[in-house]
Amino acid sequence: MISKKVKNVEEALTGLQDGMTIMVGGFGLCGIPENSISQLVALGVKNLTCISNNAGVDDFGLGLLLQGKQIKKMISSYVGENEEFERQMLSGELEVELVPQGTLAERCRAAQSGFPAFFTPAGYGTEVAEGKETREFNGKMYVMEHAFNADFAIIKAWKGDEAGNLIFKGTARNFNPCMCGAAKITIVEVEELVSAGSLDPNTIHIPGIFVQRIFQGDKYEKRIEQKTVRPRPQ
Repeated sequence: MISKKVKNVEEALTGLQDGMTIMVGGFGLCGIPENSISQLVALGVKNLTCISNNAGVDDFGLGLLLQGKQIKKMISSYVGENEEFERQMLSGELEVELVPQGTLAERCRAAQSGFPAFFTPAGYGTEVAEGKETREFNGKMYVMEHAFNADFAIIKAWKGDEAGNLIFKGTARNFNPCMCGAAKITIVEVEELVSAGSLDPNTIHIPGIFVQRIFQGDKYEKRIEQKTVRPRPQ
């Protein structure tokens, strides 16, 4: 069995260069590949196009890349928790493509499955559909969306084996699975890495065929989003 294991994050990100398009897994701050993001900051790569559900926060996740002006374009669904993102977008420093969340996930899955495009009703009649082909099916209008074309998919899993088989835990099972195999190279960082054949086949969420490189992360910061409550208007 071919081993997909690499020694560390430095080896995992070999070949990632300025101007590339990368997918980054996670939902909010849950399930983000934080060791890989830290290494991207250290590498100083610039002019990245980043496909991710959101842009992290100012001091964590993709927000660290935004601080260093390493991202030239964000393709996302939700960007409301990052003040630096807002500043760069309003000033014209950052190009932003907002995509309905289901469409974002499906554009990843289409790339993963080898489909060049698909039709969705989401966004028809809005700015989302401007410049795109539309078509009627069974009396309902749909918008054609193209699959993503990314150089690297960088994701996070809870557990994996050296053959690249993956298990995701809880809410971290978000955009990570649909990004596996959706780029030319998929890099996975895991909290626990075991030998090939050690995982129960019934618990595997993503088979190793979608993964090219896998490594065990050094440390993870467990951030908890706090619930805020405002007084009810009288």
